[in-house]
Amino acid sequence: MPTKQCEVVLLETSDLHGFLLPRSYSTRDEVEHGLARIASIVRKMRNIHSHIVLIDNGDCLQGTPLTYYHAKVNHEPANPVIACLNELRYDAAVLGNHEFNYGLPYLRSAMKESRFPWLSANTVDASTGQPMFGKPYIVRELENGVRIGVLGLTTAYIPNWEQPAHIAGIRFDDPVEAAQKWVRMMKDEERVDVVVVSYHGGFERDLETGVPTEPLTGENVGYLLCEQVDGIDVLLTGHQHRAIASNVNGVCVVQPANEGRFLGKVTLQLESGANGWTVANSQAELIAAADYKADEEIVRIVRDVEELTQAWLDQPIGFVEGDMLISSHADVRLREHPLIEFINRVQMDESGAHISNTALFDNAAPGFGRQITMRDIVSNYVYPNTLKVIRISGRDIRDALEKSAEYFERDEQGEIVVSEAYLSPKPQHYNYDMWEGIEYVLDISQPIGHRVVKLERQGQPLVEDDMFDVVMNNYRAGGGGNYTMFQGKQVVKDINTDMVELLADYIQKRVHIEATVNGNWRVVNGRK
Repeated sequence: MPTKQCEVVLLETSDLHGFLLPRSYSTRDEVEHGLARIASIVRKMRNIHSHIVLIDNGDCLQGTPLTYYHAKVNHEPANPVIACLNELRYDAAVLGNHEFNYGLPYLRSAMKESRFPWLSANTVDASTGQPMFGKPYIVRELENGVRIGVLGLTTAYIPNWEQPAHIAGIRFDDPVEAAQKWVRMMKDEERVDVVVVSYHGGFERDLETGVPTEPLTGENVGYLLCEQVDGIDVLLTGHQHRAIASNVNGVCVVQPANEGRFLGKVTLQLESGANGWTVANSQAELIAAADYKADEEIVRIVRDVEELTQAWLDQPIGFVEGDMLISSHADVRLREHPLIEFINRVQMDESGAHISNTALFDNAAPGFGRQITMRDIVSNYVYPNTLKVIRISGRDIRDALEKSAEYFERDEQGEIVVSEAYLSPKPQHYNYDMWEGIEYVLDISQPIGHRVVKLERQGQPLVEDDMFDVVMNNYRAGGGGNYTMFQGKQVVKDINTDMVELLADYIQKRVHIEATVNGNWRVVNGRK
């Protein structure tokens, strides 16, 4: 009897972060990524292949001024992200950590508009232990009887970042343990022939050597899933914004970067034998969005909300006296810049705290020109953070500064550069903090852990046993970025207004803001 064969193609997007149209919100220039370009690839794949399963792997609802405008300013129009996913006939979406950023009511509204299920087997009701948002998995059965199971998993590290109100009543279980339970059930009870795990998380180890590439906090456990869970044929990943198409322990793995730069594709060749359908061959690849034009229907769907967003972004709200533009992102992190001092001072003004820290989140922030618009604010402050004031010791402050100092290393010529650990596997510029309200010097010529060579407050050495109220964003206050010294500390004040709103309100009230630098910190390279 001849062997039956079947081809199945899995398509994955991940970490779209609301990037629907191929356009920069900072400059309005055309860019080579975005869901509209990805949509053209999806339509091409549907014309070529008979059996397609299309999955979004999480972090689609947040990340651009468009999504911020819809969530915070005007949510009367249909959710533009969901409308696009519906148009492309996604089979399912997985909950990412940023799905919770705008609160549970907004998330549930997005789910209600979705014509596809949302999956997360390990995001459970804290009181019942059952999946919180519906299905842990889906099963797609083809006309030839092939059964494809897709299990959704979410990074369990979310409580370390997210505002408690946004995840009230939710427990995030260990993804590996959840996978062991549900994969077994999918195989034994659902009789699936192919097991696909779509995990909003990444890899904690080098894919080839298995050597750890980050602290084993549990934020990313992709390697562990491939190593410890039997029966997985394909692992779709994300969260780290990496471009990966590989194989780990016999599991085909893919990760399509972020903001619609690639479409992840896994081609499965199945054969039917005495024990049913099995995977004979699997191949992962990444298809670049840059090679495709924007899909006209996606552009049409987004057009109205996009126009409203652009008008909102161009609203002038204030003026700068002096220079707050950024000419070198590296220099901003080596010596104090007026933008950083301004953000810290807004945090201190809003909170009443006398010490503050913040970060320059990426290397695209332009700073502020003479006139400030909402576009300028959201281009510089790209995350939907709120503020917390926590009470910490002088020792905690020193430890946090030492952690920030790890951002730097010296190259072969002895010059200060960004540490490779903060560039790979993904850039982490947001994990380098700059402080106001204390005076300090970081000397990068010194060993890690001994780089804080000056730490004072009001001209006096900071006493390590003294307690201080410090304002910072909610991500950092929860220990995000491996700032473990902040975890579990007393919360003196919780300010639930988004930082974009706080910055805009501060400027609008004053109209004119002054670009100032008090030089309370610097980074040095020994005697050089």
